[in-house]
Amino acid sequence: MTHTTLVQPTDLLNRLDDPDWIVFDVRHDLFQPNAGIDAWCAGHIPGSQFLPLDEALSGAKTGHNGRHPLPERSSLAAILATMGVSTKSQVVVTDNHGGMFAARLWWLLRWLGHESVAVLDGGIGAWTRAGGILTQEVGSPRKRGDLKERPSLVGTVTADQILSSLDSRNLLVVDARGADRFRGENETLDPVAGHIPGACNRPIARNLDSQGCFRPSAELRAEFDEILSGIAMERVVMQCGSGVTACHNLLALEIAGLPGARLYPGSWSEWCADPRRPVETVAA
Repeated sequence: MTHTTLVQPTDLLNRLDDPDWIVFDVRHDLFQPNAGIDAWCAGHIPGSQFLPLDEALSGAKTGHNGRHPLPERSSLAAILATMGVSTKSQVVVTDNHGGMFAARLWWLLRWLGHESVAVLDGGIGAWTRAGGILTQEVGSPRKRGDLKERPSLVGTVTADQILSSLDSRNLLVVDARGADRFRGENETLDPVAGHIPGACNRPIARNLDSQGCFRPSAELRAEFDEILSGIAMERVVMQCGSGVTACHNLLALEIAGLPGARLYPGSWSEWCADPRRPVETVAA
């Protein structure tokens, strides 16, 4: 069975010794760059490998392309192949933030054309609750895999495409940031507060239950249906602060049986870097 959205901890426990399964830990803290690797060193799923968001899962910043621009496809494919990913690999991605960062690698692998990738539902917390152990042991390097770029399974839009659609409202932009940042309040990460004109707000916290696991697909479907109002999925664009947590909403859409939405990779941090682009705020 191929997992393409979520993997439950019990499933991973049963396949931990399967050489075709490979686990990546992408824990991260936006305010403490070393927090992820420190957490991995302190205790991780046996056999898992750490991937840093800022280096491996992001590209070079120019000051105009956002805080976490997409990496070069060929470079990312080479990194993952070096770490053992093959075309037949079932990749599992975990973090300790409800999939906030894990969804980024889930989306990136689909961007490379690799379908067999899933997020560990509930992350490290769910793993330990299910009886999984954490270790400080560094496993032996895996044999190089044969992963290469293939036709992408996902789509993207550019800032110019969104800008040109503002008058026609041809695209529905959904912002994954918290409601306060969307309204233009409490902005601590980007130099300009507010949101893309006409965007609607769907904070990623709404995708999760009290245990940090994804809510049932039927519940997600009902809530997204209210936002989407029957619009064709190819006209739906997910964005956030820097193109990372928007992937969480894209994963939730897949779980809900609503595939086809696209990512605006630069997101708010790219949008607001150009003062010629309009900004909208909502009063508290």
